[in-house]
Amino acid sequence: MTAADSMRQEIVRRLDFESYKALLRGLTEFGDREQGTARNRAANDWIEERLRGWGYETERVHYTFARRVGDSPEPRDQVFGTLVGATRPDEMYIIGAHMDGRGGGEAANDDGSGTALVMEIARVLASEDIVSDRTIRFALWNNEETGLQGARAYVEQRAELQGIEDPPGSGRYPEPRWMGMIQHDMMLWDHGNPVTSQQALDADVDVEYQLVSEMADESAQLGLALINANRMHATDYPAVLSNAMSNTDSTPFMDLTPSVSLRENRRLYETGNGANPHWHQPTDLFETFSDRDFMLGFNAAQTTLGALTELAGIRLVR
Repeated sequence: MTAADSMRQEIVRRLDFESYKALLRGLTEFGDREQGTARNRAANDWIEERLRGWGYETERVHYTFARRVGDSPEPRDQVFGTLVGATRPDEMYIIGAHMDGRGGGEAANDDGSGTALVMEIARVLASEDIVSDRTIRFALWNNEETGLQGARAYVEQRAELQGIEDPPGSGRYPEPRWMGMIQHDMMLWDHGNPVTSQQALDADVDVEYQLVSEMADESAQLGLALINANRMHATDYPAVLSNAMSNTDSTPFMDLTPSVSLRENRRLYETGNGANPHWHQPTDLFETFSDRDFMLGFNAAQTTLGALTELAGIRLVR
């Protein structure tokens, strides 16, 4: 490896398996975090407290949601934290996961697994001896389960603000220009179909982009960057690339910036066809999953952080 490769690997090795599991355990203590509930609001506060504790400035996106046609809209919000770029603060990668869930269990996999992944990467990048040339935003979406309303609200409110310095001459960019969006949605369970009791021998991290999007070519290149990072940095599971990204918070971004989604299985062809019997079920509990399952999510974290070290210019300063 080159010296730069070795430095990137040193950064990725700071991800901690037990820390990832502890963050996921913390999220499951709020139950399924269904949007509009007290447990959802408490989990949002908990996420924000963790991000602030690591030194990030946080913001909330406020929007409204009507449960049924004809109902009065109700207020909703979601949290994001930002690592400001050292040399290119006007350019940004967004890494995201949805913190809301459903099913009456703990929403451990859907999508506590993705939320904990984003937070574990944020924890590592908060280190004083790490800088990033480009800005990185850690977005924990709400209302994914009801139709991606949180992610859509972010795009609607902030897309036109991209790259605008505010105030002029300040070097501050409230919404840097989007360089790419990397989503994480259900990261633990690849037990084959028919489903087996243990993680499948050919389990992998699925990296998906949408072939019919306006940014399909650029999204495929982003996906390949993640595949290559997985080969260099992931310890247990490989990654594969497919082109039918669907039903996740990267969808509102896909015509505006390169966008991919990391998953345990392809959404349309596997998850949607019974590959995960715990999806939206009371059995989506922390205790349902084994360390081999958690390791799949942890390898996805290694994959994303490994790619970001090169894409965003993350480096160690001695």
